[in-house]
Amino acid sequence: MNKNKALFYNILFIMVCAGILIFLWMAPPETTAKLPYDENHRPFYNMPKKEADKQCTKCHSEEGGMPLPEKHPPKYRCLFCHKKSKPES
Repeated sequence: MNKNKALFYNILFIMVCAGILIFLWMAPPETTAKLPYDENHRPFYNMPKKEADKQCTKCHSEEGGMPLPEKHPPKYRCLFCHKKSKPES
């Protein structure tokens, strides 16, 4: 490979990396609410995600008294969007 070709590929690589970095830098901030750290939700912090997800519909359904909004995305992967985050001490 000659020097010009190597230089071209290096510059191309740097431009692609810079483009990805700019794209990520300009991404909007996360707006999804975090899982509350209150009495009702605290037990789920010690469970694996899949097990905790199964518990959500006990309260967040018509029968549970706190139904999710009608346009809410799929209701079986709650902790995919609503991250666990303990308050800072």
